[in-house]
Amino acid sequence: MSKSGAHILVFPYPAQGHMLPLLDLTHHLATRGLTITILVTPKNLPILKPLLSTHPNSITTLVLPFPPHPAIPAGVENTVDLPAGGFRSMMSALSDLHDPILAWFRDHPSPPSAIISDMFLGWTHRLACQLSIRRYVFSPIGALAYSFTYSLWRDMPIRKNAGDDNEMVGFAEIPNSPVYPWWQISPVFRSYVRGDPISEFIRDVYLCNGSSYGLVLNTFDGLQGAHLDYLVKDLGHDRVWSIGPVLPPSDRVGPTERGGPSSIAPIEVISWLDTCRDHTVVYACFGSQAVLTNKQMEELCLGLEKSGVKFILSVKGATRGHDNKRDYGSIPLGFEDRVVGRGLVIKGWAPQVMILQRPAECRVRDRRDHGWNSTLESIVAGVPMLAWPMGADNYLNATLLVDQLDVAIRVCEGEETVLDSDSLARFLAETTSEKWKERRARAMALSKAALDAISEGGSPFNNLDSFAKHLSENCQP
Repeated sequence: MSKSGAHILVFPYPAQGHMLPLLDLTHHLATRGLTITILVTPKNLPILKPLLSTHPNSITTLVLPFPPHPAIPAGVENTVDLPAGGFRSMMSALSDLHDPILAWFRDHPSPPSAIISDMFLGWTHRLACQLSIRRYVFSPIGALAYSFTYSLWRDMPIRKNAGDDNEMVGFAEIPNSPVYPWWQISPVFRSYVRGDPISEFIRDVYLCNGSSYGLVLNTFDGLQGAHLDYLVKDLGHDRVWSIGPVLPPSDRVGPTERGGPSSIAPIEVISWLDTCRDHTVVYACFGSQAVLTNKQMEELCLGLEKSGVKFILSVKGATRGHDNKRDYGSIPLGFEDRVVGRGLVIKGWAPQVMILQRPAECRVRDRRDHGWNSTLESIVAGVPMLAWPMGADNYLNATLLVDQLDVAIRVCEGEETVLDSDSLARFLAETTSEKWKERRARAMALSKAALDAISEGGSPFNNLDSFAKHLSENCQP
């Protein structure tokens, strides 16, 4: 290991949308002289391959067996192989790594002097306290979503009418005071049952985040300055670093091992895009977690077909955790043959950053997924969006994109909603309108702000330097 900086343990949560940005942050910390150990379970180790090959002397791994859990099928170690509801089980299972980690620390001749772990691993704060070291929270979601979610678990709002899923929930002290109907807030929070051990454990995870020594967020001041200022005030300290958008190094953008296997090689996707005129392609993607029902998929494909637009459709099939796999993720019979030459269907992992970040100009016109990573990647690329919030932080991100920045429009809401094909075709037609050109111009202006921010001298670049310096100076053994 390199002895040039403090030794840090990095512990990602095994979900693609959480793991990849923390690994990208790890790359930036390694380039700033820190020595890092990354904790993973065996089946997540391949995701680290590009990072380990880039930093063979400063990054090593701690590979621990995945703890068995009754709600997680044997052999599953990442939420990409589980339905969206699998997050609760994964959070619970990983807490059983506490004792193996503690034993490893105590046996190590030169153990880490700080822990950086995902927000879903809040219990590592108590581990850090046992070891008399500091724990830093990594948030893969934006500052608005983090503020709202933390407030939920701290303040525990209760519906006046337990049967009213449309009752509004909000926190007046959060900038712009966003409110949401009960059915749109975190499903993990909605599943809370007072006194239930798993529910109380998950609440403690979030409360531990608030007690941890520092907070690192994948966002930037120019995008969410008011919410970052609010977090500093709410947490009662200024150890809040906004270091985003965290993007993969240019020499590591696009390899299939970054997120998983794909049915089409990245170079084939890019070659196809290069045959298309600028701003003529729709990229339809629902992230690494969501799986559409067959009915949703049927209407989506029919809408793309009716619209006449060129498109890339990223499809995720049913996971091992789905009870009725035949009801999810099926492409309608004959669809791919009917759209040959006009559309690409990618099954598995799509090289999203490569698709969005083409040289000179982006050929992708709009997108239909807006988890936080996708939100940031679209912002960097200057790509406006058609938004279909389904869960998790999607509704909070839609507030930012649609209501505050006006670089997106909502096409529908809800994970069980079926957007009919005629409505989708109309929304796609709107992307050729003058109003959409204005939206694209705002997206391009936001892209410039994001690119300026992550360039040398920008606030996230400086914050990365500041965070690395803080760790080097304050987290020595």
